[in-house]
Amino acid sequence: MSVYLLIGIGIVVTFLLHLVGIYVKSLKIVWIAIVFLWAVAIGTFTNEIKPQGYNEIAKMKGKYPQTDKLIEQAGEKVSFYELMQIKSSYLKQKKQEQKRRGD
Repeated sequence: MSVYLLIGIGIVVTFLLHLVGIYVKSLKIVWIAIVFLWAVAIGTFTNEIKPQGYNEIAKMKGKYPQTDKLIEQAGEKVSFYELMQIKSSYLKQKKQEQKRRGD
């Protein structure tokens, strides 16, 4: 999933919550909830991953050059979003390799 898709989904949800706030006539509470949801979402994607995530990265390292490049760019502390990108790249490369072997 790209960051643009995630932001787009967030904007749509924000708009829908805003409409709910207008309908129930409690915009202040709804906007407080919206701000809280955005803060939690941003915090989740920027937090460092758990040690198990580093074990997964170690298993993926060295198999595909494109994935290795993403691992290198992530640096010492890897965020959840970076882990998603690395895993997505790894799975895409693995699928392409299996396709080549199958042909």
